[in-house]
Amino acid sequence: MSKLNCFLVCNRSVVGEESIADEVLAIVLTRHGKVWDGRGAQNRMGKRPLEAAAAVIQDYGLACTPLELNLEVLELLQERWKNARTLPGAVRLIKHFYSHGIPMAIASSSPARNIKIKLCHQEGWTEYFPVVVAGDMVENGKPAPDIFLEAASRLNVEPIKCLVIEDAPAGVLAAKAAGMQVVAVPSIPSKDARPQYSSADVIYSSLLDFQPEVWGFPSLNDRIGGAIPIEPWYMGGPVIKGFGRGSKLLGTPTANLPTSAFSNHLASHVCGIYIGWAGLANRGVYKMVMSVGWNPYFDNKEKAVEPWILHDFSEDFYGEELRLIVVGYVRPEANFTTLEDLVERIHEDGRVAKAALDMNPFSDYAEDSYLTTPLPVSMSSN
Repeated sequence: MSKLNCFLVCNRSVVGEESIADEVLAIVLTRHGKVWDGRGAQNRMGKRPLEAAAAVIQDYGLACTPLELNLEVLELLQERWKNARTLPGAVRLIKHFYSHGIPMAIASSSPARNIKIKLCHQEGWTEYFPVVVAGDMVENGKPAPDIFLEAASRLNVEPIKCLVIEDAPAGVLAAKAAGMQVVAVPSIPSKDARPQYSSADVIYSSLLDFQPEVWGFPSLNDRIGGAIPIEPWYMGGPVIKGFGRGSKLLGTPTANLPTSAFSNHLASHVCGIYIGWAGLANRGVYKMVMSVGWNPYFDNKEKAVEPWILHDFSEDFYGEELRLIVVGYVRPEANFTTLEDLVERIHEDGRVAKAALDMNPFSDYAEDSYLTTPLPVSMSSN
C-alpha cells in the first residue's frame, strides 16, 4: 500500500449526529401524522439536505415539499447541535494527526453554514480542519466525487494520496469515485447494512480500531496495558439471568443487566471488548471485562451487553444491584471458527483487564462512589 499524506473526513463520521437526527425526525413526522421508525437510512445518509428530505418524503408518504421538510428539520437541529458528541476515537485520532502535521479536511454534504456552526461546538476543530468543503460548494453531491476532489485540490494533494473516513454508503461511493482509499465506519448500525459498504477498502465498527500505521501514517502509542482509555460510562441495574451460556459453555459467568439499564448507551458505544469496574453494594468492587455487540459466534439477534466479573463467587446474586464503570477499550468484536478459540480469547481479554486495571488512569475508578453507593435510579451517565 502506497504511503498516504492526507486525511479527509465526513463530519458525521467523527461527530455523532445520527441520534440527534433521529430525535428530530421523530418529532417532525409526528406533526405529519407519521411514526418515525428509521426506515430508508441508506437513501438519505450522505446526501445533501434536500435530497435527504426527498428520500424521507418518499419513504413515509409525506404531503410536503423537500424544502418545507428541510426547514422544519433544520429549525430543530440547530437547537440540538450543541449536544452532539464526538464519536469514540475521533478526538484521539484527529489530535494525533494534527500533532504530526498531516493535512486534514472535512468533506460533507451539509451546507457550509451548518458545518461551521457544528465545528464551533467542538473545541479546536476549526483549527484542526482548515479546509471545509460543503455540499453547497460543489455542483454534484455524493455519490458523485465532486466534494472529495475539491477538498484534495484545496489541500494541494493528489486524490490517490488521500484517505477518507466515511459513515454513509453514498460517501463511500463518492470517495472511491474520486480515486481515494476509504475507511468506512458505518452509522447504519444493523448487521444487514454491512453489504452497502462493500466498496470501502476496510470497514471498522469504530475509529478506536483505526491503525494509522497501516496507511503509512505515524502510529498511535496510547494503549495502557493493552487497553485504550476512553471517556467513562456508567450503568447499573438488578442482575438478571442471561443467555445461560457463560457458565455452561464458556466458563465465564456473566452478570447480565436488563436492557433498560443500557439501551441508551448502545447507540453511542460501539461493538467491542471493554474493561472496567463492577460494584455490588453488599459484596465489594471487582475488575470486569465486558462485551458489547451481537457476539458473532452465537449470532445474537439483538445487540447486548455481557459483563464478566473477574472474581469467583460462591453463590448467585440475581436481583442484587450491579453498577458498572467502563473505562477502557480492548479490541473490536470478532468471530471465531471454534468454541475453543472463543474461550481462549475471552480468557486473554480477562488477563488484559486484570493487568490494565492496576494501572492509572484505570485504577483510579475503583474508588468511584458510584460503585458502592445505592442510587435512586437504575442508571446514571457521566
